[in-house]
Parts: sequence; structure tokens; C-alpha cells
Amino acid sequence: MKLPDSIQALSLFGGKLRKGGDRQIERKELNDVLQYALENGMIDVKYVQEQIALNKRKELIEKHPYSIWKGKEGLWHTYLPDAEKKRIHKRSSTRQGIEDIVADYWKAQMENPTVKDVYEQWITGKLSREEISVATKNRYDRKFSECMEVFGRRKIKSVSEYEIEDFILNIIHEKNLTAKGYSNLRTLIYGIFKLAKKKKYIDFSITEVISDMEISRKAFRRNQQPDEALVFSEEETDQIIQYIISSQLDLINLGLLLAFKTGVRPGELAALKKEDLLDRSVDVHRTEIHYQNEDGENVYEVRDFPKTEAGIRTVLIPKQALWIVKEIKRQNPFGEYVFMKNGKRIRTYSFTWRLKSICQKLDIPIRSLNKIRKTYGTILLDSGAEESFIISQMGHTDIKTTKNYYYKDRKSMRQKIEAIDQVAGL
Repeated sequence: MKLPDSIQALSLFGGKLRKGGDRQIERKELNDVLQYALENGMIDVKYVQEQIALNKRKELIEKHPYSIWKGKEGLWHTYLPDAEKKRIHKRSSTRQGIEDIVADYWKAQMENPTVKDVYEQWITGKLSREEISVATKNRYDRKFSECMEVFGRRKIKSVSEYEIEDFILNIIHEKNLTAKGYSNLRTLIYGIFKLAKKKKYIDFSITEVISDMEISRKAFRRNQQPDEALVFSEEETDQIIQYIISSQLDLINLGLLLAFKTGVRPGELAALKKEDLLDRSVDVHRTEIHYQNEDGENVYEVRDFPKTEAGIRTVLIPKQALWIVKEIKRQNPFGEYVFMKNGKRIRTYSFTWRLKSICQKLDIPIRSLNKIRKTYGTILLDSGAEESFIISQMGHTDIKTTKNYYYKDRKSMRQKIEAIDQVAGL
């Protein structure tokens, strides 16, 4: 269909705007031109609206995932998605009729998407704007699948404030969520329903809904573990260090020793570059991240910033551990990364496996790499070091984080008995 001359002129004008580069006319000037054209009858508004509607209809039909065909009986056929039956058969006496059915269906879907559809819009937007990493997206996707798969099939406009509250309370109970687990779920709920309000699918505030909820602290599962499961005791630490020193001092073992002496996060350890390891300090400003790509393959990458903003820091190395640094540099003098094997960066899981192997050989409970960091934080607090120094070494924003989440009792039962025996008055 040929456009009216005035429309064609404006279309060409818009093209020049898009291709003009530095010569682009400001948006305000374009608005002025369009306003002038409207006021002086240069644009047939009804015609433009019809063309927009036809183009939208065409787009909806082209995106339809099922074929449209004419049967032997002369009727036109297609399928439409269905939540229960997966798909349902539709027919019409004309092609126009079957295309109307398709267009109306997808238009309704766009105007009232499912909760999962809105989640996909929200998470895709955050990823494309680089507000989150692929690893974070994968973690959010797992949380959605775990907690919101069924609820996610609901049409967004049909979900009431009460139903959101009811869903949250029930899922906390059904999934036996910890307070942290609920916090992660709440992030998704906020993202979904804030976007839904911006798109005018709903008219209530999810922030108000959640802030008005009364959730008992007893509702959350307490993930409590004894202190001895969260840190290495003084005896265990000595055993591990002595074992490493007396055995093969390869770069993986040296990395474990450096972790005990600096308390760096596992991902920070694996991402250290040659220039980050100085004689008396370690410059921390990158970390390893792990995620699954679209093919489900595990991907390990180095990100040029640490887990948190406070994580950018210089960690001092104690004098008695300087030999570790010298040995690392001697074994890998030219590598891009501090820890490398056969020309490739040693990843976090290699340190994890080695620590597990050492624990098994020494017949002590197996603990993760992060327990070395908790051990380090506990040693700093027990030493009576200044709080500002401790949070600087740990990469925390305040001492509360270190005290509340990292400080544990490292004393063995024998040491505790000796301590109680020396308390006067008992």
C-alpha cells in the first residue's frame, strides 16, 4: 500500500535523523515538526493508527509458533498454546478468520502475560544492562524454578495482593526456607511486580504489600551448625599447614597456605595475577565467577572486580609467611596468573579438591575453602587487632559482618577444659 506523500516525507525525514550521526536534529525539533504536521492536517491520524494496528497484527501472526494451514475440507487450521493440554486445535472458514484468532490470542497474552513472562523480561533486562552477571542470572533462575514454577504460570493481572502474601507464607513453610533463602526469593518478587506496575499490568505497590506482611522469625528454618564445623581448630590448622610443608609444595598447596595467611576469598585467590602478588601484600580487585552457558556447560571466568565494593583492598602478608610468596614466584615467574598449571589458570575447584584430599588423609572433618577464610577472620578477632584493620584485611564494610558471620570458637575440647579449670571461683 502506497503511503500518502506527507507520510513518506516524514518517513524520509526520520531516516535522516537515524543516519545523521553528528548532524542529528534534537528530539525536541522532531516533536515540533510532527506537532506542526498534525496541527496543519498534513497527517491522516486515523490512517496512521490503522497502519500501526495492521503492522502489530502482522508481527503477532509472524511470531506464532504453529503453522497455519488449509485442510482438505476447505477450513483453515492452527494450534494455540494451552497450559493444561499444551496446545489446542483452532479452525475457521477463512484465512482472515484464523489469523484473527491467532492475533487476538497473542495480543491478549501481551496485555496480560504470566508471572514467569514478566520475570523473563525483568531478568533479561538486568543482564543486558550488565546490572548482574550470568552467574547471578543462573542463581536467580534456579531460585525461580525452585519456588515460583507453579505460581509463575498465573496471569499477572489476576494476582491479588492477598494471593502474593499467601504464596510467600506458604512457600516459606513448604520449602523450609532460611531467612537468607527468603531474602533471595524476595528479590525476584520485587523485580517481577515492580516491573509489572511500571507496565501497568497491576496498580498496587509490591513494596507496600511485603512491608505490611507479618512474618514470624519462627517461620524460617535455622541453619545452625556447631562452630567446629565452620572453622578449622588451632590443632587442625597446624596439622594442615605442617602436612603441606612436609609434602609436595606445588602451586595448589602454596595457594592453600596463602589462603590461610591472608584470608582471601576462594574466587579472589584463583583470580590473582602476577602484578597483584607483592612482597608484603596482595592486591585484591578481581574474582573468579562460575556459571552455566546456554548449552549447560560450566564456564569459569575472571571478573575484573571482586564480590563486593569493599572487596577491593590490599591484604598485608605476615612476615613469617613471606617465604610462601617467594616460592610461588620461583615456581611461576612468568605466568599471567599467580596460580597456573600447564599454561592454564588453576581454578577454584582445584584448591577445593586438594583441601578435601588433605582433610581425608589427616582424618579431620572435610570443610570448604571458605572455612579457611572464617578461620582467618576468627584469628584476627582473637588477636585483639584494631577493628579498622580487621575489616580492611577481610574486605568487609563494618566489623559487625566479621563478628556475626565469621567469628567462631576454634578451641578444642582439651583447650576448653584447660580454660575452665583456670577460672577462679569455680
